[in-house]
Amino acid sequence: MINGQSAGIDGDQWAKIANVPGLRCDPPKTPGDRGVCACLILAHGAGAPMDSGFMEDMAQRLAGQGVGVVRFEFAYMAQRRVSGAKRPPNPQKVLLETWRTVYEQVRPLVAGKLAVGGKSMGGRMASLLADELGADALVCLGYPFYAVGKPEKPRVEHLAGLRTPTLIVQGERDALGNREAVAGYELSPAIEVCWLAAADHDLKPLKVSGFSHEQHLQTAAQRVAGFLTDAPASRLLRCSL
Repeated sequence: MINGQSAGIDGDQWAKIANVPGLRCDPPKTPGDRGVCACLILAHGAGAPMDSGFMEDMAQRLAGQGVGVVRFEFAYMAQRRVSGAKRPPNPQKVLLETWRTVYEQVRPLVAGKLAVGGKSMGGRMASLLADELGADALVCLGYPFYAVGKPEKPRVEHLAGLRTPTLIVQGERDALGNREAVAGYELSPAIEVCWLAAADHDLKPLKVSGFSHEQHLQTAAQRVAGFLTDAPASRLLRCSL
């Protein structure tokens, strides 16, 4: 385990988290006699809400692995839900402050490990705050190492000194950070990169790879659960089914 704790999140605690305005909870569905390994606050990406197909699917898969998931929306996405009009993401300062607020709300309600992370932008914002918050772990699903079409401007400076145990699940052909590009970055020893064969930013593989999207999503969920249960053995890991 990353910090030697076990997450003793009972039904009453999950009820308290669910009562926090703006949060959506997926309590762990512990398989067999396996104990709950952690609670993960999972933020959405730039273009899709907390209940997008990807977010719903991943939350359910993680819950099935014994990881409780808490989701929330940044202000621009919550406003889109009300008005129906698409809005660009809030300035980074606002996004980070939202993360701080959510973490401050959830941390007192969780007995045991509490990890932060998210899909794409949500994970990147979490990575900027993980050390500051004192999170037990960081999980990024499809990390945006650079903006679309701008590989010459990587957003990785803070990753070199990151201290929080981190797992990045990345597709080998991700348009925002493929395997070749990421190999050239200086990443902290605290970071593991789990590469999914022939997968894109949504972890969807090419058909010729022999893998399905469902297989990759399940591998991602299993890898995240394992990471939150056990201390990482190496910084760079190739995932396979």
